Amino acid sequence: MTEISDLAEQYRSLDWQAAMKGEETIAAGGLLAFDYDYPEQEAEVVIDTDEFTAVCPWTGLPDFGTLTIAYVPDESCIELKSLKYYLLSYRYVGIVQEHVANRVLNDLVACCQPRRMAVTLDYKPRGGLHTTVSSRYDKPGPAASNDVRSS
Repeated sequence: MTEISDLAEQYRSLDWQAAMKGEETIAAGGLLAFDYDYPEQEAEVVIDTDEFTAVCPWTGLPDFGTLTIAYVPDESCIELKSLKYYLLSYRYVGIVQEHVANRVLNDLVACCQPRRMAVTLDYKPRGGLHTTVSSRYDKPGPAASNDVRSS
């Protein structure tokens, strides 16, 4: 049986580094959109996957999470196969959990220019800590008003 002190020394001597890529390898340019035939209707599209993964930029250890995208299309919708490839491009990217939801949101808004979009990443616990990060976009423009004003 290995003694604790021997195991600790073996652990310290590990010279292992995870394969890690930079954010420039995220394949945002491959995202595709198609025309939405019902722009006058406020249909909400919800897409989720429990297969999202990136890596910690300091340790190289993987972060796994459930990614949920909810959006109201304006004139175009996100093409799902291109979205899958885009999400897979995060696999070896070193990026902090707090930045991913914002990066995904920015890339998807640029792709399809929705009326509204929310991206939520619910990570599996790491080190006993559970993290959920959400980011939201609302298309700029005249705000709808529900006020009743008398003249």
